[in-house]
Amino acid sequence: MLRLLCTTILCVIHVFTLISNAKGQEFTELEMAHYREKIKSMFYHAYNSYLDHAYPYDELRPLTCDGQDTWGSVSLTLIDALDTLLILGNHTEFQRVATLLQDTVDFDIDVNASVFETNIRVVGGLLSAHLLSKRAGMEVEPGWPCSGPLLRMAEDAARKLLPAFQTPTGMPYGTVNLLRGVNPTETPVTCTAGVGTFILEFSALSRLTGDPVFEDVARKALRSLWKTRSEIGLVGNHIDVLSKKWVAQDAGIGAGVDSYFEYLVKGSIMLQDEELLSMFLEYDKAIKNYTKFDDWYLWVQMHKGTVSMPVFQSLEAFWPGLQSLIGELDSALRTFHNYYTVWRQFGGLPEFYSIPQGYTVDKREGYPLRPELIESAMYLYKATGDHTFLQLGRDAVESIEKITRVPCGYASVKDIRDHKLDNRMESFFLAETIKYLYLLFDPDNFLHNSGLDFELGTGPSEDCVLGAGGYIFNTEAHPLDPAALHCCSRKQEERRELQDILLNLAEPLASPQDTQSQETDSETEPPVMEPSESIALKPGTRRKAPLLSCPMQPFSARLAVMGQVFTDGT
Repeated sequence: MLRLLCTTILCVIHVFTLISNAKGQEFTELEMAHYREKIKSMFYHAYNSYLDHAYPYDELRPLTCDGQDTWGSVSLTLIDALDTLLILGNHTEFQRVATLLQDTVDFDIDVNASVFETNIRVVGGLLSAHLLSKRAGMEVEPGWPCSGPLLRMAEDAARKLLPAFQTPTGMPYGTVNLLRGVNPTETPVTCTAGVGTFILEFSALSRLTGDPVFEDVARKALRSLWKTRSEIGLVGNHIDVLSKKWVAQDAGIGAGVDSYFEYLVKGSIMLQDEELLSMFLEYDKAIKNYTKFDDWYLWVQMHKGTVSMPVFQSLEAFWPGLQSLIGELDSALRTFHNYYTVWRQFGGLPEFYSIPQGYTVDKREGYPLRPELIESAMYLYKATGDHTFLQLGRDAVESIEKITRVPCGYASVKDIRDHKLDNRMESFFLAETIKYLYLLFDPDNFLHNSGLDFELGTGPSEDCVLGAGGYIFNTEAHPLDPAALHCCSRKQEERRELQDILLNLAEPLASPQDTQSQETDSETEPPVMEPSESIALKPGTRRKAPLLSCPMQPFSARLAVMGQVFTDGT
C-alpha cells in the first residue's frame, strides 16, 4: 500500500511538472484558429453522421450506424445541437433545423420521460434557440423575445413536466408520462439534482411568458430540499419526494447532486437572487469542512461527515468552473490540476477514479465523452488567460479524435484503460463537449461578449438591451440571456400595473355618507391594507419577484445516466 501511494505521489509530481512547464507554451492566433477549424470538423462529422444514419431518433449509435430513442423520441440530438450550430457560425442550418423542429416535434406522445433530462436538454435547448433566433437571421415575431414559436415549444414541453411537481413536498417525481402524467406506481425516489435543477429553465420560462407557475414550482422544490439538509449542512444523494426521507445518504459534489449546486450559483447570477447564493454559500462551507481533502472532494456520510467513498467522479470536474464564478480561483486551479492529472493518465476521465489507488474503479472505467473538465477549462481560461487550459483543450481534441472517432461519428469509451468503444454517442457530445471546446479556442465568440456589443429596441420596449453578454449556461451548456428575462418581465410588470390602475378607475365612487362612515370607523380601528404588488397603490415601491430530477431508473442502470447510485450497503 505504501509503495502504491508513493508511486501515485510521484506520478502526480511528474504531471504537475509537465503542467508547470506548459505555462510557457503560448498558443499563437494561428494555432487557435487551427483548433477552431479542427473542432468544427469534429462537430460536422458527428452531426452529419446523426442526420445520415439516426434522424429522427434521439441519438446516434456510431458503431452500427443507426439510431435509437433514449429520452423521449423527440429528435433530441437536433434540439441539443441547435444552438451549437449558431455558435459555430452556421446560420443557414440553424434556420433549417429550427423550422424542421417546429414542423415535426410533438410532445403529446405516450412516452415516459425523465423530468430532469427533458428539462435540461429539451426545454433548455429550445429556450436557448429561441433567444438566439434573431441573431441567427430568423424572422421573429413583433413581441420577441417575449413570444415566438420556439418559446411556445419550450413552454409546451415544460407543461408536460408540471404534473411531476404535484407532491406533498413540492419536490418532483423523476419520471412523467408526457401524455398521461405521473404513473400511479411511479417510484417516489429521485436524486438530489433531479429536485434542484429547474430554476434556470423554469424561471426563464416564467419571465419570458408571464406565467409564474414554472418559477413557483422550481422555487418550492428548492426550498423544500433546503429544509432536508443534515445537522452538519449536507444533503444526500437520493431522496423520497413524498416523505422527505433520504434513501442514499452519501454527500458529495458529483453524480446525482452536481447540478443542484450549479443551479444555486447560476440562478443567483441570472436572477440576481441573494437567497439562492446564500443557500450555496452555506453548502460550500459544509463541503469544504467535510468532503475536501488535499483539493480533492470525497463522498462522505451526510450526517456524520465520515468518508464513505474516496473516489473522484468525472461529473465532479465541473466544480472548478463553478468556483471561478464565485471568485474562488486559487482553490479552483488546484482542483483543476488534480483532475487534469487523471485526464493525462488515461486520455480521458473515467467515470470513477480511486484517489488512494490512483486508478480506475472496477466497472466504472467508461468515458462517455463528457464535457465537465473542458467546461471548467473554458471558465478558468476566461478568468486567468493561462494557456495551460488551452493545452487541456488541445489534449481533449487529440484524445477524442484518436480514440473515439469512427466512420459514423464518435463513440463513447467503454473502458478508458484499453480504449474499447461503446455503441452510443450521447446528445451532450454536440451540445456541450464540442461547444465548450470551441468556445475555449474562440475568445472573441459573441457568447464571450463583455457588453461592447448589444441590440436596442428589438424587444417590447424601445430601450430594451439584448445580447450584451453575461450569458448563463444551463447544465447542458445551453446559453440563456438574462437581459431578455428582464426585458420581458418588465413588460409584464408594466401591463399588470396598467391593469391595476384601470381597475381602480373602474371602481364606483363612494357616496359622501359612505366616506364619512369610513372616516369614523378609521378613527376607532386602523385600516387593514391588503398586500398589493401594484405601484399604482404603493407609489415608489417595486413589485416583488415571484416566489422561488434526475431520471429514475433501476439502480443497476443509473451509471449510464448520471453516475453511481450510493446505497447504505455500498
